[in-house]
Amino acid sequence: MAQPQQPQQARQEDDLLVFPSDWADKLEEYLPPHSSCSPVRTGSASNQQDHSQDSSNGPQQQQQQQQQQQPFLTLTYAQSLDSQLSLAPGVRTTLSGAESKAMTHFLRSRHDAILVGAGTAVADDPGLNCRIGGGGGGGDVLEGKGDKGARGPALGAAPSPRPVVLDPHARWQVRDSSKVVRLARQGKGRPPWILVAKGCVDGVAAESRRAVESVGGRYLVVEGEGEGDEELRATDAADKGSRGNLCWPAILCTLAAEGVRSVMVEGGGRVIDELLALGQRHANAQASTDDDDDDGHTRAVGTATVRIDSVIVTIAPVWLGTGGVTVSPARPAATTAGPRLKEVRWVQMGEDMVLAGRMAG
Repeated sequence: MAQPQQPQQARQEDDLLVFPSDWADKLEEYLPPHSSCSPVRTGSASNQQDHSQDSSNGPQQQQQQQQQQQPFLTLTYAQSLDSQLSLAPGVRTTLSGAESKAMTHFLRSRHDAILVGAGTAVADDPGLNCRIGGGGGGGDVLEGKGDKGARGPALGAAPSPRPVVLDPHARWQVRDSSKVVRLARQGKGRPPWILVAKGCVDGVAAESRRAVESVGGRYLVVEGEGEGDEELRATDAADKGSRGNLCWPAILCTLAAEGVRSVMVEGGGRVIDELLALGQRHANAQASTDDDDDDGHTRAVGTATVRIDSVIVTIAPVWLGTGGVTVSPARPAATTAGPRLKEVRWVQMGEDMVLAGRMAG
């Protein structure tokens, strides 16, 4: 059987990547539409948050409003055969081959924003841009304050996503030398947004703020907190297992209020675990909407949820061994299995296997 064109054999100038169209076609149904119907900016994040928490609305109405505001959410990461992301916490570990790496940049070109946790930002110093050459992308461009040519000649025709770092306690020390800042300054990436908790914004280091804002980036305060629902709070791995005071619905609503219509989440491990667990809760709630109680009302499953629109996992042919960072979301109950995917598709890309699917209820 003829093999598809290999991306590493078709590099363009400036080290741009090419992703074969037949592989792109196989992933298309799992990607956000080119013209997303998710909400665009209609006001400040705080205004939308206040609206979503209007006391005149009951919990179900508030949840429906949050889900309507939520951008298209893609969860994607690379793992070993033993479900590990890296050799150890804070250790950068390369798993993806050249072909699946090109796929990752193609996925980035199809999303408005790419989100990682502070732990990933500290450990990897990621660029969070897109290096797909002309014709490789097709996503829409998200305009924002201070953008400086992130879709210029260096990127060909493919858009670069908005880098978003989830940093509740403002612990990521951003510098002029940080890769995401350097790429934004060179016009090879978009200025970053750093999401922090309301009570921690005053703790942002002056040097970090100057580096971010010098390229048009911003620190965004997330107003909503996860009080009363510990599972919803976004993790800050620096606190040795404690959680920040940001909840995922508020995080996603904040991005939607800024005009973000699609988000690609790349890690780290605890971010992935949390979203998989919350995505399962949402899928279970959707599956139960036909069940009515004695009063004719739909039964609620759990509390607030997060809708995950697609999951795309690269599986590298290697075992990392014990002691690594593992993807292992919490079970909903001791005797109940964790999340499961449906409508799955497997695509071999070089020596890696790529799994695409949707959350099953």
